[in-house]
Amino acid sequence: MNISCDTRGGLMILVVNEPRIDAAGAVDFKDRFRTLVAGFDGRVIIDMAQVEFLDSSGLGALVAVMKMLGGNRRLELARCGEVVRKVLTLTRMDRVFVLHDSLEDADRAAA
Repeated sequence: MNISCDTRGGLMILVVNEPRIDAAGAVDFKDRFRTLVAGFDGRVIIDMAQVEFLDSSGLGALVAVMKMLGGNRRLELARCGEVVRKVLTLTRMDRVFVLHDSLEDADRAAA
């Protein structure tokens, strides 16, 4: 799973450089996430702009990686496309994750 990482102080932005988070890539997604966030205790935002498809396995992977954060930290998702946002809304996961329309909105949310 191609995920790039940018850390700025207490903020880590992970960019999913793949069009899908689905059954075929869910395990790789979780493994890559685990490697990137190991030892990091700040806010984690996943930039979903390139993700065009999210199935139930992908949704499960997002829940699993949020649990990896531990404590009461919530996973933040930014720039979800229409299809991904619809999946999150239909499954009511939009209430579990923090959703941001843009990375700028995510930065402002921390202020």
